[in-house]
Amino acid sequence: MTKLRVLVVEDSLTVRRRLCDVLGADAGIEIVGEAEDGKQAIELTRELRPDIITMDMMLPVMSGLAATEYIMAHHPTPILIVSSSVNRGELFKTYEALAAGAVDVLEKPWGEGEDGAWERRFIGTVKLVARIRVITHPRARLAGLHAPRPDDRVGAVAASRPCEIVAIGASTGGPGALVEVLRGLSPQFTLPVLIVLHINEPFGIAFADWLDGQTPRRVAYARDGEAIEQASGRVLMAPPGYHLVVRGRRLHLTEEPERHSCRPSVDVLFESAAAMFGGSVAACLLTGMGRDGAAGMLAVHRAGGVTIAQDEATSTVYGMPREAVLLGAAERILPIGEIGPALTALEPAPHGGSHA
Repeated sequence: MTKLRVLVVEDSLTVRRRLCDVLGADAGIEIVGEAEDGKQAIELTRELRPDIITMDMMLPVMSGLAATEYIMAHHPTPILIVSSSVNRGELFKTYEALAAGAVDVLEKPWGEGEDGAWERRFIGTVKLVARIRVITHPRARLAGLHAPRPDDRVGAVAASRPCEIVAIGASTGGPGALVEVLRGLSPQFTLPVLIVLHINEPFGIAFADWLDGQTPRRVAYARDGEAIEQASGRVLMAPPGYHLVVRGRRLHLTEEPERHSCRPSVDVLFESAAAMFGGSVAACLLTGMGRDGAAGMLAVHRAGGVTIAQDEATSTVYGMPREAVLLGAAERILPIGEIGPALTALEPAPHGGSHA
């Protein structure tokens, strides 16, 4: 049996030994190298070509973020961030690394943990992340994005379907995809945009603040009872641990049971939006693992709304969009760069005019 080859990047010797001990206890895993700073991580990645890298963010010589950006631009390798950083500045670096191509993030172990739950989760996540196909992902690509004009094909189809609200779901690979979609919206776009993103806790607490700084659009976590009309031109996200529901033209946050082991759940948002707005909702399902959002997108499609799924070529993980496509729920399948312009074309033209 071919073993999974892992490079462990961690500056703390104690934590590094713990990670290596857990990984080494699995018969299907081989630790091919250890690095204690970002520069070593790059050198060993180039030399050893591991199947997966576990990457700390706070490293000497070169940070985990800088190492991630370089590796994804020059030696694309699945990266699992293993971090204990939960203050605002360090969380922002984690989001930057995810946007630069890192696949997922997991908290560092605290104490020994008698039940072995963290160890099982770590091993399972490493094996899952290692299977993901990653591509060359230069960080400068995100920084240099400009909103493209909708082309005739996208605009002509979309302009005839004006909407009142946009709902977006994303998971693995979602941070970078959301940045690209929001930057692709017209500066004049005024429809409310509601977002559910799956991100491991406790790393989701500042994501809305980070996303707010990545685009000209105002981004915040939704507040319970907030009126839809107050969300015009804004991007509102489901807070960690709460479903985001549209009901009675207001936003509601609930702690109802998880869907697909997720809370917030994309299905919950999409289904409530379909029930509230019918054919006037646009649902967009971006890159992500699993099937959350597919059934909800089908509900939007059956209600007459617009449904868009990200295509396989530009998805970090073609899981959630694929499930929607298999259900026949996705009216359009678009590369990530075309989704923002397609959504822009859905806004009703002012004074009864038409989109150019």
